[in-house]
Amino acid sequence: MRLLGLTGGIASGKSTVSNLFKANDIPVVDADLVARDVLKKGTGGWKKVVASFGEEILLANGEVDRPKLGQIVFSDPGKRQLLNRILAPYISSGIFFEILKLWIKGFKVIVLDIPLLFEAKMDKWTKPIIVVWVDPETQLRRLVGRDGTSEEDARNRINAQMPLDIKRSKADIVIDNNGSLDDLSEQFRKVLFQVTRPLTWTEFWLSRQGAFSALASVIVGVLICRKTFSNL
Repeated sequence: MRLLGLTGGIASGKSTVSNLFKANDIPVVDADLVARDVLKKGTGGWKKVVASFGEEILLANGEVDRPKLGQIVFSDPGKRQLLNRILAPYISSGIFFEILKLWIKGFKVIVLDIPLLFEAKMDKWTKPIIVVWVDPETQLRRLVGRDGTSEEDARNRINAQMPLDIKRSKADIVIDNNGSLDDLSEQFRKVLFQVTRPLTWTEFWLSRQGAFSALASVIVGVLICRKTFSNL
């Protein structure tokens, strides 16, 4: 099994690349979707977040007001770190179970779409690591245009994340998304060819097929030993 790490920054185009993988039948485990699930009303993550941030972050139906919570944590590094500490165990468990389900189904290549891939130290579990990169000016312009937010708020959200230049330095593969969608699609085709190459032996033994092969080898070995001992 090959676990691809996909990351980037806000308004970098990471979600577009994630959707391109899905369109090419490569399953994607989206950490943002997992995070949404662990914050649903009544869950363990929801209870701890409400206890830490107060009921004023809730909507009338009891669900977390995500934009309001976002404004709080993006403007206060201490509260952002607190939120990350609270949710990290729940998100990690959720990602693990999503990977397990895909492994059971027999997928050999899985994309982990994780915005905080490096910050959460999950990069050590993924190879290769793909970073979707844009320059700071393009990132700011796209974020303001996409969300209709103020430039100050957009800068706060960008500055709350690890700089894309640092992420780029840690990447195995960099997708430069400063250009057009056609440019992005052309780069993606090359990346797709690279990451869907045949599995290495290590990756094969981590796949379901490899696990079944190992199990079959053990069973055959046991049967041979039994037959040998019975003939002694």
